[in-house]
Amino acid sequence: MEVRRRVPPAHGGAPSGHPRRRRAAAAGADGEPVRRVQAGDALPLPIRHTNLIFSLVFGVSIVYLMRRWREKIRASTPLHVVSLEEILAICGLVASLIYLISFFGIAFVQSVVSNSDDEAPPPPAPAPCALLGNPAAAPEKMPEEDEEIVAAVVAGKIPSYVLETRLGDCRRAAGIRREALRRITGREMDGLPLDGFDYASILGQCCELPVGYVQLPVGVAGPLLLDGRRLYVPMATTEGCLVASTNRGCKAIAESGGASSVVLRDGMTRAPAVRFPTARRAAELKSFLENPTNFDTLATVFNRSSRFARLQGVKCALAGRNLYMRFTCSTGDAMGMNMVSKGVQNVLDYLQDDFPDMDVISISGNFCSDKKSAAVNWIEGRGKSVVCEAIIKEEVVEKVLKTNVQALVELNVIKNLAGSAVAGALGGFNAHASNIVTAIFIATGQDPAQNVESSQCITMLEAINDGKDLHVSVTMPSIEVGTVGGGTQLASQSACLDLLGVKGANRESPGSNARLLASVVAGAVLAAELSLISAQAAGHLVQSHMKYNRSSRDMSKAAEEADRPKKC
Repeated sequence: MEVRRRVPPAHGGAPSGHPRRRRAAAAGADGEPVRRVQAGDALPLPIRHTNLIFSLVFGVSIVYLMRRWREKIRASTPLHVVSLEEILAICGLVASLIYLISFFGIAFVQSVVSNSDDEAPPPPAPAPCALLGNPAAAPEKMPEEDEEIVAAVVAGKIPSYVLETRLGDCRRAAGIRREALRRITGREMDGLPLDGFDYASILGQCCELPVGYVQLPVGVAGPLLLDGRRLYVPMATTEGCLVASTNRGCKAIAESGGASSVVLRDGMTRAPAVRFPTARRAAELKSFLENPTNFDTLATVFNRSSRFARLQGVKCALAGRNLYMRFTCSTGDAMGMNMVSKGVQNVLDYLQDDFPDMDVISISGNFCSDKKSAAVNWIEGRGKSVVCEAIIKEEVVEKVLKTNVQALVELNVIKNLAGSAVAGALGGFNAHASNIVTAIFIATGQDPAQNVESSQCITMLEAINDGKDLHVSVTMPSIEVGTVGGGTQLASQSACLDLLGVKGANRESPGSNARLLASVVAGAVLAAELSLISAQAAGHLVQSHMKYNRSSRDMSKAAEEADRPKKC
């Protein structure tokens, strides 16, 4: 898509030396911009011909001189005695060498030539939006003053969603939209900050119609000793005691020698729903997709979508004449929803030739299953399936966790296993895995809604070594994380990923950063589960929350202060 910015016209009183007037003068009579002056334009020949000539001169000169000097050495002739041909060869060598060295600095020469066109540097332009859309979609002339634009938005003459496209300034668009919202609702939104955020970084990928941003505190739990690494886990949360409790669990794990993890599976899923005239026809496609002899053909079609997407398998389910096809593929360091969706679309287009009576109902038929608690994710896994375990020494249980091994094992059975079964839980056989998953997801730019399936977890506690030590583990079959794309590109979230050493894609081993992040999530859940269960076993839960999760500030006085009129 061609991207253009609407440039406001220069005022009539602007002097001829004004940067706007100079830019306007650079356009031809037909409105097309005049080609920018290049450094190579100063040469009498095209630059590619000039490069070839000087390269030949350099090569011929150095070969000729080397041969002449070799003959002089053999004949014991002084080297400083040179003939006219040698003088010309030396001059050609020096001249061509100077030219070739200068050629590598052509970018610098270009910048000098370009700067000479403008007597004064142009004023700094506002940060351009990442996606400004097609100006043809907004043909009306945009008012120049913000006040006029706000009034037009309030009156419904200008849709709020086109402000970035028409203005070309994402920060200005957010400010105008916010002011229009204030006038429409009568709410000031004083506590919602506007400045200090790069709105261009979210356009087209993270959030639409922005009017500000929400501030969330980020705490750090650790060090978490996991697989020989010392990691500090960022957690964005507003729940008091959560980071402190996780930190205590990290301490218990570290003093017992650390935790270890293993990634069992790594594959994102997408399950389109299609319909056939009869159930028999749906069964025929199911048989075709699940036939191992057809896998290579399907994989070739699927893998065209990305250099990282690699089809792993297809599992189908029928409901009458409706067929649900669950595709699983690896996605590198990306979480991979878009990647797998593109691959599925390729396969659907391919299948349409052999199954013309196939009616594609939806690219997603909820058999994936995304952002919903589902047994298929609990059993088959989705994203990263991780197991994390540790052995906590008896003295650490008593000293750090303030309880004993037998009490922890008994509580886990009665609460996390039997209690969750009584509740009819689906993947919820844990104390509070969702707390930690959500906090890390927000801090590292993951999709918070995928906390639903990513928090599926079963926590196991067993007494070992004659009942003296505690073996604790968490099994999480569907942790959906990535280190590239989406919110991971934002500055704050990128910094949290960098803290863990998993920022961006791993070029040497694609997918290893995302797998490490999934292991960190499981390790932090292990620490938090250990600490919370210990607090409940020791009867310290209410006491801890009253200490860390309740403000000592007099809220009645704070409310009175908030209701007082503010002085300007």
